[in-house]
Amino acid sequence: MERTDLIFRRFEKILGIFILLAILVVARVVYLQFIDSERDNNRAMSLSFREVEIPAVRGNILSYDGKTLATSVPYYRVRIDCTVANDSLFNLNIDSLAYCLANFYNDKSKNEYKKEIVDGRKNGKRYLSLNRKLIDYSDLSKVKQFPLFRLGANKGGIIVEEVYKRTYPYGRRAYRTIGFINSLGTGTGIEASLDHYLKGENGKQIQQRREGGEWIPINGAENLTPQDGYDIRTTINIDFQEAAEAALKEQLTKGFNVQGGTAVVMERKSGAIRAIANLKNDGKGGFDEELNYAIGQATEPGSVLKLVTLVAILEDGKVNLSTPVSGGGGHWEYMGQRVSDSHAVGNTNVKGAFAHSSNVCFAKLATEAYSKNIDGYIKRLNDLKIGERFNIEIQGEGAATIHSAEYIKNHPGLVASMGFGYGMTLTPLHTLTFYNAIANDGKMMKPYFIESYERNGEVIKKFSPTEVSGSICSKETARMAKEALRSVVTEGTGKFIRNDKYNVSGKTGTARIALEGGGYERNGMRRYQATFCGYFPSEDPLYTIIVVLYSGETAGSFYGATQAGPPFRHITDFIYANSPELNPVLDGKKEISNDAKAPSIATGLGNESAIVISQLPIKNKNHLVQWAADKKWVKFNNDSSQIKISGVQMFKDSLVDVRNMGLKDAIFILENQGYKVKFSGKGRVVEQSDVTIDPKSKDKIIYLTLGESL
Repeated sequence: MERTDLIFRRFEKILGIFILLAILVVARVVYLQFIDSERDNNRAMSLSFREVEIPAVRGNILSYDGKTLATSVPYYRVRIDCTVANDSLFNLNIDSLAYCLANFYNDKSKNEYKKEIVDGRKNGKRYLSLNRKLIDYSDLSKVKQFPLFRLGANKGGIIVEEVYKRTYPYGRRAYRTIGFINSLGTGTGIEASLDHYLKGENGKQIQQRREGGEWIPINGAENLTPQDGYDIRTTINIDFQEAAEAALKEQLTKGFNVQGGTAVVMERKSGAIRAIANLKNDGKGGFDEELNYAIGQATEPGSVLKLVTLVAILEDGKVNLSTPVSGGGGHWEYMGQRVSDSHAVGNTNVKGAFAHSSNVCFAKLATEAYSKNIDGYIKRLNDLKIGERFNIEIQGEGAATIHSAEYIKNHPGLVASMGFGYGMTLTPLHTLTFYNAIANDGKMMKPYFIESYERNGEVIKKFSPTEVSGSICSKETARMAKEALRSVVTEGTGKFIRNDKYNVSGKTGTARIALEGGGYERNGMRRYQATFCGYFPSEDPLYTIIVVLYSGETAGSFYGATQAGPPFRHITDFIYANSPELNPVLDGKKEISNDAKAPSIATGLGNESAIVISQLPIKNKNHLVQWAADKKWVKFNNDSSQIKISGVQMFKDSLVDVRNMGLKDAIFILENQGYKVKFSGKGRVVEQSDVTIDPKSKDKIIYLTLGESL
């Protein structure tokens, strides 16, 4: 019995082993049949297919009135599918195609191009790159007429890859504000700061690997269409910008050992920045937009900050404009420091001391008002918001430095220095914003650079003027401060800015800049910054402007009146001459007569122009609507991007007349007609040449001259 039980137990063990082996075999079969097979399929799929990103078109950067400051222009790279053409067509055209490619690209011989394409055909190449060079639309039109390529993609094998490049129609104008961004995602200005909105969302495309290693798109695959970036409409008035840069450059190139400078125009009511020029010595005898002084360079402003002291003591009731103050002989000793004036003012009053920019008087006024109330002084400065952080839309905003009450108590002589603009650091944008608040009756507006985000002409997000919380002072204080600022121009250091056409109020400022390593003087050499900040017209200001110039090391003089004053006057003259609301001569011509040809309306899509005009609050509207409606010049075919001329005005020899069009429209029309366009100037097309033929390239060239409206 025991033996039988033993045999049975052994049999059970052997059976169990066989059952386990059977389970393992079945499991292995299932694994190989289903799981590993699926992995192999996935592995094979991953080797045969891939998902690639399709870059979105980067949005444009626009001026406030819609002029293009930065845009992405399409360029093209040509490839060939060597397998498409049948043997007869290929053999018939390959020599002439290779000849045309060699002459066009000038990088390889005809035989080299022929060998490359023939080898590609033998190896089944379906995405052969002919040349990495990017060509424009005009050149692409020529390439498409090459032998074999003229048969198109399905018969001739031409493949066109579109690539967008960033271009700046106004060159380096406002370059530090517009900025740039590189392939690593770093850069400056609006391009970098608002990259997230400009770059859009890339799409996705499924590609298949073919024999020879080429990857080609799969038609009909589930692809994700890219979402193009937003257009960014800035606050910049490109005409004001040009005037600011021209004024600054004219002064910088006069040879006063100037290292750089900035000029900024702010709209008084809104805080919108209408122009911002920054020019730095490039070390090659010229100046370029290399450093954004306006928003990033914090220095001791000097005498322009006497306005801060004036507003503080007026608001705290310490003085009024008639309060007597003595500048003595132009020197004053206070707690171990010597305060000096460039010219003694003697006995005067607060208004006179301000008009003639007396350091001695304002050092005395500050110490008398606040030396025993440092806490109250700092509170007042904070209430004036001179050190406000604006969180502007552009990277690199410099921070103001206003010392704490505790620090000043440990350095009591600092109160005197702060009285005439030293002992604290501000950027030109801080100073400008404070002056603008005074022009605005004490209401401080946040400076801003962006009007809206747009897509396809539709406003997606609109930005409105923003008041910095609370008034910085009473309207009465602002009124007295404006009276003092006007006296600077009528009788003080700013008399040079006076003119018979319009009134300006403002303040000059000359300050020493601390040298590298500390101190304000070394071996008799100093560095200065010269400033003029003000607004106009004085009676009802529209714009507040600051001009700051920075000197190199010099043993000579460098004053705000003589250095910063002329560019300021240049800018205000330009704005006045080009602003109907300021210039009564222009204002009298503001309304359009029945015989007007509406030069402010560019030739274009007439129906759309007519719709816009019909909504404008102008006289003779019906006449202008009809004028615009008659200006039709182009229609589009529904099934292609080709244009069809419809009742268009012709120029010469059946050539489309593009005069009074914007450059972008003119180029689009002419290039689609097979011409190569060259242009000069800025604005709309005012002159159009006959067609000329380039003797080498055989291009049909049309020269356009841009200027003011016809």
